[in-house]
Amino acid sequence: MQKIALFNHKGGVSKTTTVFNLGWMLAEQGKKVLIVDSDPQCNLTGMVLGFQGADELENFYETQGRNTLRSGLLPAFEAQPRSIEAVETVTVAARPGLHLLAGDLRLAELEVTLGIAQELSAAIQALQNLPGSMNFLIDATAESIDADYVLIDMSPGLGAINQNLVSISDYMILPTSPDIFSVMAIDSLARILPRWKVWADQASRMPVLRDAAYPFPEPRLKVLGTVIQKYRPRKGKAASAFQRWIDQIDSAVENRLRPALESEGLLLPSDIYTDNGIGPGLNLALIADFNSLISRSQEHATPVFSLTEAQLAAAGDVLDNFVASRDSFHSDFSELAQRVASLVEDSKA
Repeated sequence: MQKIALFNHKGGVSKTTTVFNLGWMLAEQGKKVLIVDSDPQCNLTGMVLGFQGADELENFYETQGRNTLRSGLLPAFEAQPRSIEAVETVTVAARPGLHLLAGDLRLAELEVTLGIAQELSAAIQALQNLPGSMNFLIDATAESIDADYVLIDMSPGLGAINQNLVSISDYMILPTSPDIFSVMAIDSLARILPRWKVWADQASRMPVLRDAAYPFPEPRLKVLGTVIQKYRPRKGKAASAFQRWIDQIDSAVENRLRPALESEGLLLPSDIYTDNGIGPGLNLALIADFNSLISRSQEHATPVFSLTEAQLAAAGDVLDNFVASRDSFHSDFSELAQRVASLVEDSKA
């Protein structure tokens, strides 16, 4: 089982959509996948369940509230006299093999306590079980469904929860969009990720955390690359205004992020990227804007590439265009899933 964090502290880069679509495609390709909603906004949970309003979401938490990421962590955070156990996942009926560990708005309440624990657990033993608790819960839940992959949807931000989730993951994918803010975010991550790696190394060596009821694991994080999304195509390629930012993102990764990651051992061997057709900018995929297909996807809780003609709800030339776009996106995400799986397998060889 391999944990892959999809992280960028910039918002609006389609992290949630990518987790849903990539998880769906990996399951379509025969893998068992657990997608984890660690964003207190719970957009992934709403997307998977196809909720159309607040009442449906409220009903879910009234009936399933003990099966969320937050509820699973409470034995550690509230020092309850019971152990953390796997929580019951939500099975995605339309895509066998895909499961959801639901999010919870109240997860944000644990941020401050976790931050204190990650700074002071060596001095305050009562906090020693917290830094390793999310890793323990996610692993236990993934093992309960015999998952091959765990994809973690994360909120934008640089708080303790995101630091913890990145640090306990095996791999990371960096979703971006073609704009100046994504370039700025890459420059920022070139400073942040190495610092988080140093912290994780130190935490894993602390006897108080290593010997806790929920041990903090030895860091294994490797960055797989970027996914650049939401560009406008023209004649089969990105329009020039978008291509300019795509080129700048690739350049920022090649010249600033990649050297910073390499110095801390956060990259795979360079030949693995090359063998999988990945250039120096570490770009895993270019995904165009979904345009009007996104509304159908949200309505049917189905990725754009798996919408049926009935779900597309169109006719004539409009339907033909929708089908062509759907099939193109299916090819894009199929190649992305295969590339991710190949990188993971090659890194373990």
